[in-house]
Amino acid sequence: MAETLSTRAEAASGLGAPAQQNGDAGGDARGKQPPRRPEPAGPGVEPAPGDPTQAAGGGEQAATAAPGPGKRKKRRGATGERVVPPPKKRRAGVSFGDEHFAETSYYFEGGLRKVRPYYFDFRTYCKGRWVGHSLLHVFSTEFRAQPLAYYEAAVRAGRLHLNEEPVQDLSVVLKDNDFLRNTVHRHEPPVTAEPVRLLAENEDVVVVDKPSSIPVHPCGRFRHNTVIFILGKEHQLKELHPLHRLDRLTSGVLMFAKTAAVSERIHEQVRDRQLEKEYVCRVEGEFPAEEVTCKEPILVVSYKVGVCRVDPRGKPCETVFQRLSYNGHSSVVRCQPLTGRTHQIRVHLQFLGHPILNDPIYNSIAWGPSRGRGGHIPKTDEELLRDLVAEHQAKQSLDVLDLCEGDLSPGLPDSTAPSSELGKDCIGELAASAQKMDGAVEAGPQDLDTVPLASGKATEIDVVDQETDPLCAECRLVRQDPLPQDLVMFLHALRYKGPGFEYFSPVPAWAQDDWQED
Repeated sequence: MAETLSTRAEAASGLGAPAQQNGDAGGDARGKQPPRRPEPAGPGVEPAPGDPTQAAGGGEQAATAAPGPGKRKKRRGATGERVVPPPKKRRAGVSFGDEHFAETSYYFEGGLRKVRPYYFDFRTYCKGRWVGHSLLHVFSTEFRAQPLAYYEAAVRAGRLHLNEEPVQDLSVVLKDNDFLRNTVHRHEPPVTAEPVRLLAENEDVVVVDKPSSIPVHPCGRFRHNTVIFILGKEHQLKELHPLHRLDRLTSGVLMFAKTAAVSERIHEQVRDRQLEKEYVCRVEGEFPAEEVTCKEPILVVSYKVGVCRVDPRGKPCETVFQRLSYNGHSSVVRCQPLTGRTHQIRVHLQFLGHPILNDPIYNSIAWGPSRGRGGHIPKTDEELLRDLVAEHQAKQSLDVLDLCEGDLSPGLPDSTAPSSELGKDCIGELAASAQKMDGAVEAGPQDLDTVPLASGKATEIDVVDQETDPLCAECRLVRQDPLPQDLVMFLHALRYKGPGFEYFSPVPAWAQDDWQED
């Protein structure tokens, strides 16, 4: 969480929402282990681009009415009609545990934390719009990230299940309450090898210093390379409740509650504006010496891509800025957000004409010559999104937008055709970046019709080396790793204060007075 950039798809997406409670809701997604009859996962299971079980609303079909005491209704169909079992009750709120942490393992290389590829089950109940349509129709119209040949090969390999029975034919027509399970080979992007350091722990909370590039909880292509999984796997800290969110590229103080009661208490303090947050960042140019307050409203342009801008139709926001230092090229600025909108600090700094020095979104050439200063954006929202995608596709950095190549078809604008607003100079800059950073090389095309597949149940997941898979397109790509310094954005959560508590994180090196730009 591939969806389009339409208003309807964005409204269904949860990418821009605050961090949800830790958990798969169903808590039953598996990796490495042979498939079994699980309880279906609820909406807490994070989606994967291009997977048919990612659509919003998965597992939300209402359970059938319970029969009277001492009676058990049987669902009967006409002779030869396929019978659909009743939906299972979801175990809402179940947190991640050892079974999830054991799906795969980490290794460290070149300053990066990497996850070994692993098998993973995506699960969902049939969406209402799918009822009466064949699986072939659903795959060909909604999930074109993979060619139909892939899904046909997945059927032969026993990867697709309908009501826990292997799918034999993609022409099967879906019914209400049908339960789908799709086993995929999953690759996660690398993140920084910097450790998640514990700042404090007591009976109520866990406070950590989050490194840049690591998401708080599973989302998009990230699962094991998240703070939640790292704390569970390396610190045996489980069943944690995120108390606030930090963008993936933002570092600093991050708090978790150990119980739902503590989580509710602190969230109530958030609603009552009893908490104080302080950030530090390094921005372009000489920021004004006097205190600056920005109250520009912020509008979400796309939940899917995760882009916002100043707009009169947006939600009210307020951020107070104070310059701390200036080195002749860039300024270190203290930021105190008084509201908590998505990307609030980054958008307000862009509006003020001093975007964060290395912000890959709000200091991008895609915003036009002024890069969004004063809210001047000489293009439509659709053109802006198309140009942002084009820039990061060229740089092999779509993860910055929480996207992967599979999300670009269908629905996203044609990223190979940037708008005329981008200009020749910008296109040349993109080409140079692409030449420098192009690290995705096809190791060798493979005809899925000729892929050797074992017969029987062994094809489901019984693979000795689960780091490679004959059906996985990602396995055939050789990607150049990002440099560790490219995973850092100069925005850091320095302090978090509330009634009875105050936590600090060390000031990062890039915010020191003696820091030198490359």
